[in-house]
Amino acid sequence: MFHRIITAAAAVVALLGVFVSFVPKAEAIVCARGVYRAGCAGPNGAVVAHRAVAPGCAWVNGRRVCR
Repeated sequence: MFHRIITAAAAVVALLGVFVSFVPKAEAIVCARGVYRAGCAGPNGAVVAHRAVAPGCAWVNGRRVCR
């Protein structure tokens, strides 16, 4: 009886080792757009960009103001 338990435990450990070796690499990229700027974060770092505004315009309190 004890021999069967040890054999079953060894088989489970070996099977888990196989599953762990086939885990894919996670390379998720997350992006968000805010009121003042937008940005993305990925496995190699993050990037932030300010919103482009037409000449003579500006963002004031979250609103586009052109004069």
